[in-house]
Amino acid sequence: MLVLIAIWTLVASVVAGILYAVDKRAARRDSRRVSEKTLLLWSLAGGWPGAWLVGQRIRHKTQKRSFRLQFAFCVVVNVTITAIMVARDLL
Repeated sequence: MLVLIAIWTLVASVVAGILYAVDKRAARRDSRRVSEKTLLLWSLAGGWPGAWLVGQRIRHKTQKRSFRLQFAFCVVVNVTITAIMVARDLL
């Protein structure tokens, strides 16, 4: 179970990171953006480490307080669910 969680987190992080980069590029070019809902759903689904790393690196979505709060909520929910899954697997 731990290996599957790690693999999924890696895959979701790569996808989330790519989506952040695509959205940042679209914002600079004033073209069609990736919705915040999509960014947050990938974070909730386990991609938050990649989203956080890329977001910090390219300085995307770091100043918008409402987004940061929603992102933090997604992280807490994901970590809680992951911890429950791991605990159940260990019992």
